[in-house]
Amino acid sequence: MFVDRARVLIRSGKGGDGAVSFRREKYVPDGGPDGGDGGKGGDVVLQADISLRTLMDFRYKTQYFATAGENGKKKKQFGKDANDLILKVPPGTIIIDEETGLTMTDLIQDGDRYIAAKGGKGGKGNVHFKTSTRQAPNFAEAGGFAEERWIILELKLIADVGIIGFPNVGKSTLLSIVTSAKPKIGNYHFTTIKPNLGVVEVFDKSFVIADIPGLIEGAHKGLGLGLSFLKHIERTKMLIHVIDVSGSEGRDPVEDFEKINDELKSYTKRLGEKLQVVAANKMDLLQSQDKFEDFKKYIEDKGYKLFPISAAANQGINDMMKYIASELDNIEVEPESQHENIFDFDLHGQDDAEYKKVFVRKENESYILEGKQLEKIFNSTNFNDLESLRYLYNYLKSRGAIEKLLEIGIKEGDTVKIKNFEFEFYE
Repeated sequence: MFVDRARVLIRSGKGGDGAVSFRREKYVPDGGPDGGDGGKGGDVVLQADISLRTLMDFRYKTQYFATAGENGKKKKQFGKDANDLILKVPPGTIIIDEETGLTMTDLIQDGDRYIAAKGGKGGKGNVHFKTSTRQAPNFAEAGGFAEERWIILELKLIADVGIIGFPNVGKSTLLSIVTSAKPKIGNYHFTTIKPNLGVVEVFDKSFVIADIPGLIEGAHKGLGLGLSFLKHIERTKMLIHVIDVSGSEGRDPVEDFEKINDELKSYTKRLGEKLQVVAANKMDLLQSQDKFEDFKKYIEDKGYKLFPISAAANQGINDMMKYIASELDNIEVEPESQHENIFDFDLHGQDDAEYKKVFVRKENESYILEGKQLEKIFNSTNFNDLESLRYLYNYLKSRGAIEKLLEIGIKEGDTVKIKNFEFEFYE
């Protein structure tokens, strides 16, 4: 089954907590702190792998969680960093953040990697909190947060040449003739319901060619299979536009040509400007040579190269493939990605001023304190230790939280909430 879109929940690993530990040595005050740092949590990494062709694996498993870093240990021993979780996807996969709809990255080449969720940093052990006035800190830093998000994986096939045209004009037959691909072929509409890829070899050259199904009038609006597969044409360097010149389906070749091109232009301007070669197919069924000559003149007057062929009889195809192989050498490689990283999706943002802010608000009779860095320091607080509580208070004071509480009317004895914990306020 060809799967080109998947919705996945990913979560990085939490950082390991720093350790609270003391040496037991003579002449060392209170034993001396020797708590080690926690290990870093595992990242969730997306990596392009050329051996993959679809996103099938993500259809049946939709949740991927990296492991947490190991907690710090005594004797200043660091906890182990967790291994990264590597998710392999086909080249051509776009990573989209579901919440914002913004593109995170576009994995083009085999081996391209992107960290979609960063593991939390390891927390510092209590050895880091020793000062001249705090000889025996009885607290350590909690590990950094894990990141969790839903992402959309969207695959756009990477092929040099795309075969386009209305259903049942001979696209799959042409692909089967010029490559070793074995697409499903039948004399009815939408025989092909998934893109098929193959490799064409012409002398010492080779290129990848794809049969793109689902194009009908209104495809850019989602009719037929259009929206599902128009995206796969975007990465091609050039197109083979297959037209049934025999009119065996009762359609007019000129109308077919214009309708398909209108769909390309309506999808994106860039798609409508791609180099096209017109394959006038089913010449063996042609009833009127005059109609073909009229069609040929119409196409060539528009500046397109036309090749009369019969895919079923394998006629005229070699000349077309030779021409395409030579033209591909003259086409400049387009930018590797059509997208830019619009936003830095690092949810930690530990150097960001927003991360360090403490937000103060009143809710009913309680005063609520919130903030990412505040939450981390709060998780590190030992409420049985005066020095640890003083460290939390000094942080709140330095961030202006105490001043803000007073501004909005807090009084001694009022309730302050941080996360799910409540305290009485005293200056």
